[in-house]
Amino acid sequence: MGGADTHVSAEELDELVAASCAELDLDGRTVTLVVPDGTRSCPLPMLMATMHRHLVGRVAELTAVIALGTHSYMEPDEIDRWFGVGGPGQPATLEDAYPGMTIVNHEWADPSKLVHVGTIPAARIAELSDGLLSEDAPIVINRHVVESDIAIVVGPVFPHEVVGISGGNKYFIPGVASQEFIDMTHWVGALITSYEIIGTTGITPVRAMINEGASLIPTQRLALCLVVESGTGELEAAAFGTTEDAWAATAAIAAETHVRYVEKPFTRVISVMPERYEDIWTAAKGFYKLEPAVADGGEVVIYAPHVTEVSETHPEIYEIGYHCRDYFVAQWDKFRDIHWGVLAHSTHLRGQGTYDAGTGEERLRVRVTLATQIPQEVCESINLGYLDPATVDLEALAAEPGTVVIPNAGEILYRLRKAQES
Repeated sequence: MGGADTHVSAEELDELVAASCAELDLDGRTVTLVVPDGTRSCPLPMLMATMHRHLVGRVAELTAVIALGTHSYMEPDEIDRWFGVGGPGQPATLEDAYPGMTIVNHEWADPSKLVHVGTIPAARIAELSDGLLSEDAPIVINRHVVESDIAIVVGPVFPHEVVGISGGNKYFIPGVASQEFIDMTHWVGALITSYEIIGTTGITPVRAMINEGASLIPTQRLALCLVVESGTGELEAAAFGTTEDAWAATAAIAAETHVRYVEKPFTRVISVMPERYEDIWTAAKGFYKLEPAVADGGEVVIYAPHVTEVSETHPEIYEIGYHCRDYFVAQWDKFRDIHWGVLAHSTHLRGQGTYDAGTGEERLRVRVTLATQIPQEVCESINLGYLDPATVDLEALAAEPGTVVIPNAGEILYRLRKAQES
């Protein structure tokens, strides 16, 4: 339903969900909805109200799990805002808005909330990853999902730095998985590099690994995949079906809707980050989505004056800093015991580069600068530049030759048109 530059109304979405649910064996069954966290543009209250309307009264039990991956747990007040309660003109509580539905974080750090559903053998991982990795991969998934009869993903589809295009089974892995397999998939993405994989609509090696892992979940897996206009929450397309089919139906539309092509590379980019990105771990998307359109020797400034830390959840990043892929690969014995997801994040934000193990010289294609509340000495200690956010005049910068200011950065991918044509 829908397409690039079209509009799907709430009424049209309701008709799609009603027709889809009418064909499902839902009566007396347990259902878990797997939904995004607050780092995605998404009209979640409308989506949840629609799903709730067509499920409650038929299903025996309804739970919504917030697919955090390894992001910080959402606080109760954040969950209220995200689900559209407690504000002016809104229901007072979650129970008022969604009676009979339980809403929980994916508690990825609590082993008791996770279930081992199987292991992908090393030989199969090597096949799926095009030989980039060969290790057994235990698949451990949120208990609510595993113990439900049906799990329905409800969420948007965007270009993504690890998998190519997000959505579909990615809401299961990494969304509601354990850290070990998340680390493995993210490291494979890092070995390919974000520059190469981001925005790729096909079955990338990372998506192949994710699909294989998701296939071990004993629950019936369905999805309502959506293409959402960045920053507005307006729906442009929607598809309901298996996680694979619904994702495929929306991925190409997302690639068309959420990619901007430019004729000449940018010299300097100011990525203005929305407050939904609460730390650099998530605000780094302001670099990922611009890197392919930045000239050699150029600069990306992550302007996020509300951000005060790199990551509370992943303090290892302060120890290793930000470096290119080759820096870690050349010194693998030194870094192999660091969580691979942290290593991957490091490479994604530092971008393309080379490392000479003989001289210890690291050459990086693009400069990365933080204009946040993170102190200069911390920025320098993690191998990033510093810019005092109080000195940033966005209007003046936008008028400077060679500088482009990107509002609401983090979801729209920018590429060079000549790269598209080659």
